[in-house]
Amino acid sequence: MSWLEKIKSTASVIKKDSSAVELWRECPACKNNIFIADLKKNLHVCTECDHHFRLGAKVRINQLIEEGSFIEHDTDLFSTDPIKFKDSKKYKERLRTYIKKGMTTDAVISGSGKIKNHKIEICVFEFSFMGGSMGVVVGEKITRAIERAISNQSSLVILSCSGGARMQEGILSLMQMAKTSAALSKLAEKRLPYLSILSDPTTGGVSASFAMLGDIIIAEPGALIGFAGPRVIEQTIHQKLPDGFQRSEFLLEHGLIDQVVHRKKLKETLDQLLSLCNNNWQ
Repeated sequence: MSWLEKIKSTASVIKKDSSAVELWRECPACKNNIFIADLKKNLHVCTECDHHFRLGAKVRINQLIEEGSFIEHDTDLFSTDPIKFKDSKKYKERLRTYIKKGMTTDAVISGSGKIKNHKIEICVFEFSFMGGSMGVVVGEKITRAIERAISNQSSLVILSCSGGARMQEGILSLMQMAKTSAALSKLAEKRLPYLSILSDPTTGGVSASFAMLGDIIIAEPGALIGFAGPRVIEQTIHQKLPDGFQRSEFLLEHGLIDQVVHRKKLKETLDQLLSLCNNNWQ
């Protein structure tokens, strides 16, 4: 189908749904314009340069989890305003704005499901909800998922995409780093696998806690992974950082992660790793 035919085909859809106005998406890496339908078909990976676009949590779940097997948990948990935070807008107002968008009630979706024949507990971050920041609800959802994995004797998968701890909840958000790490130590005692997937970006308190504690740590190509961002580090140490610093490939080269896996191969890789873990760890 030529590009003109694609536009004609999409135009008929737009007539039925006036909200569907975006036909093209510019790749932030190569700056090429990509037809939206082609981008979706390619799992939101640039057809020209292989850049991995950020994905919403629900899209991720649909890509990884077997159809009809996912059961979402803890949808009744909502963030409060423990320190009465306010900048240009009250924290409560910001939360209401994000919740009204209807994507999720906080920055992570957690639930039970299957990858092929492997039953798992999974947590997937939603970056569009306050930059995927981790507050009390995110920490609680992850901790409960770990506890369910122990109770159900199942594997744990966490897919991170986060700017770090949520400043609007102050020290309470930082406490989630210790809380989730302590829960993971109990999972390890039961010899249950934890696979951590790092996508762009995985930074701050998330990278400094559960994201880097996986038995096997996988990253998507080109993902930014680290505690402080490269610009902050350069401004602090007054030195130029190496090319590719804090990107997946750099971390793999220096032994901080185990694999860099293309999105098209992620589900297959998880299946293979879960089979390996379940056959050899029990």
